[in-house]
Amino acid sequence: MRVRPPEPRDQRAIQYFAYPDWPFGRLREERPGEFETSADIGPDSWHRLRVEVEGGRVRAGVDGVERLALDSLARPVHGRVGLFVDIGTEAFFSNLLVDAR
Repeated sequence: MRVRPPEPRDQRAIQYFAYPDWPFGRLREERPGEFETSADIGPDSWHRLRVEVEGGRVRAGVDGVERLALDSLARPVHGRVGLFVDIGTEAFFSNLLVDAR
């Protein structure tokens, strides 16, 4: 049986933010719910994560289900992509592929 995290963390499995101008705290305050969403994930489980970044468009999905779609970011996205787990959380990644086209 999967245990859901408490609110509001249950709606923050996938988050977009862009340092330094748009950290997630600012996005939550100014544009709540637009840049983060839930996903059916849980402890002691493997999940397939897919993130696509192209120009001003970002798509993120878990286990074949698209969960976040941002189509009109202010300017083309460039820089780095990070995988983050909460403080005190242990996570493992396998078969990581980065396709920089």
